[in-house]
Amino acid sequence: MKKMKRVRINAGKVGLVFRKGDYNRVITQGIHWLGFNERVIQYDLSKPFAAPIALELLLKDTVLEDMLHLIEVKDNQIVLVYENGNFKNVFSAGRYTLWKGLYEYEFTTVDLSKIYITEKIDKSLFSNYALNKYIRVFEVAAYEKAVLIVDDVYAKTLGSGTYRFWRNDTTIKIAKADLRQLQLEMSGQELLTKDKAAIRINFYIQYKVLDIEKALLENKDYEKQLYIAMQLALRAFVGNYTLDELLERKDSMAEAILEVTKSQTNKLGVKVLNCGIRDIILTGEMKEIMNQVLVAQKRAQANIITRREETASTRSLLNTVKLMEDNEMLYKLKEMEYVEKIADKIGEITLSGNGGMVKQLKDIFSVNR
Repeated sequence: MKKMKRVRINAGKVGLVFRKGDYNRVITQGIHWLGFNERVIQYDLSKPFAAPIALELLLKDTVLEDMLHLIEVKDNQIVLVYENGNFKNVFSAGRYTLWKGLYEYEFTTVDLSKIYITEKIDKSLFSNYALNKYIRVFEVAAYEKAVLIVDDVYAKTLGSGTYRFWRNDTTIKIAKADLRQLQLEMSGQELLTKDKAAIRINFYIQYKVLDIEKALLENKDYEKQLYIAMQLALRAFVGNYTLDELLERKDSMAEAILEVTKSQTNKLGVKVLNCGIRDIILTGEMKEIMNQVLVAQKRAQANIITRREETASTRSLLNTVKLMEDNEMLYKLKEMEYVEKIADKIGEITLSGNGGMVKQLKDIFSVNR
């Protein structure tokens, strides 16, 4: 009589029965009796199924086939696996089998040969490492715009936001431009005026990018081109005037340079809002010459003032003399004024009664000299 073996299959498990090494049947929860030449391999329904022999041989059993999810993932594909409504894993290219019955599974197949993410995937999953490694991420700030370039071909213009694309062999580039008012500094520009005066100018430019496609696609390094255009315009402007004329026209420089560079800046996709000179710095030799000119001018002004005061003083004396000639009392008062002034400086003065007091005082000072 052949011996029988008693096998118990617990809940959440199944068993595959093999007879003489060949697959025979599948058994589920309960007590089963196996023949002498039969053995059983038990599997946990909560774990993926790893076939002990070629899967094709097992799937000939329709009972077993109905108990399994068979997931075929092709090249350039991934499959997102959800278990009871929650994201579980990502399957890359290959074949996978999961048991039915214990968990409810859902599968989302992704074609990685395209770049745009069109599948319905919760954004919270994009940070999950299992999925994140298949995604390229680009950030465009609130004050920026960007152009999307796919395989070196312009695709579209992007506003602010976070953009994700599937990672594959397709080349994706993002070129961004700042849409805020920007400032470009041109410091220490060494220039020659019309009268060959060497000066250094600190110049500034305020501008905005208006046409992002022109700026980024039709021009290379639009900021450098803007810098050079403004530099050449500044050089031409300064070269048309002498140093004195330049200092006088400092405030009108911005308008003149803006007009000259208008067509060039339009081609760059930018608009220059304002520009101007911060400082005009003279070189060492030129500074010394200007200081000498300034000193000479101040001296000339001082001489003019001195001569004007002397003239006024002489005119006042002349008027006084005329009044004294016509008024003897005024003459006497003037005598007393002289005596008062002299008394402040000289301890003792002796005068005789002959001749006028003013005449004697005059003679005294004439002798002293």
